[in-house]
Amino acid sequence: MIVPLGTRVVLRVPLAGARAAYPVGAVATIVRAPSDATHSYRVRLPDGWEATASRDEFVLLAECKEPVRASPLDDHRLRDDVVYSCIVGSRAYGLATADSDWDRRGFYLPSAERHWSLFGVPEQLEDDDRQECFWEAQKFCVLAAKANPNVLECLWTPLVERAAPIAQELLAIRDAFLSRLVYQTYNGYVVSQFRKLRQRLVNGLEPKRKHAMHLVRLLRAGIVILREARVPVDVGALRDELLAIRDGAMDWPQVDALRCSLHAEFDEAYRATALPDRPDYDAIDAWLVRARRTMVR
Repeated sequence: MIVPLGTRVVLRVPLAGARAAYPVGAVATIVRAPSDATHSYRVRLPDGWEATASRDEFVLLAECKEPVRASPLDDHRLRDDVVYSCIVGSRAYGLATADSDWDRRGFYLPSAERHWSLFGVPEQLEDDDRQECFWEAQKFCVLAAKANPNVLECLWTPLVERAAPIAQELLAIRDAFLSRLVYQTYNGYVVSQFRKLRQRLVNGLEPKRKHAMHLVRLLRAGIVILREARVPVDVGALRDELLAIRDGAMDWPQVDALRCSLHAEFDEAYRATALPDRPDYDAIDAWLVRARRTMVR
């Protein structure tokens, strides 16, 4: 990232000027930025003298004011606080190939001391190399209550690797997260994404068929949620249809017609659903408070 003009920085190396020597720790201001990260910046010292400095010869002043601590992604001690870990994605859907990733998701409960500390805790821990993402328990609950498809699937996936007793208590009340918000979240996302796929066609590009497959899967999942108050994860008998979309055996007009038909079915399911307007926030909150109390050591 190129540091913008006007940014105040702190020198990591001493500079010898015409009128003075500027030690490590001197504050300067970026007055000229390079076109790429391989070239130097021009910085102005408080007395007006200017010099060149490479990106590794200064740090941002704002960063210097932050408490020094390791990056949350490198803080492996938090891995010990993961209380729920599951497999989602293609392997949970029943759509995996031999090369498919093992996507792990879940949530962690930090100790009260870590949660209350000056540094706090990150809302999520991510490891791209290992295809892992663990949300902090409150963030996980907030996303699930908003009917985030990726998080709801964590609560219904059949592939659970670890569920501590407190996580099992959340699974026991997972119905509390389901509400009519599923319609707005799922339907809104699918509509916007299909609009982008159609734009690719207008621009003469092939639509992303794997993406289209998952959009159809989401529509069908949303219909089941509204009708049956459960989140289907394994696609089961729909596997052949979805693979036909992904592999091109179903041409695009057929895909678009299927999508339109499913939208109409989704609308009808929404009108007839017995799900409440909002999640059971009281039940979710009671679990979260109870979970927090277990982490006071």
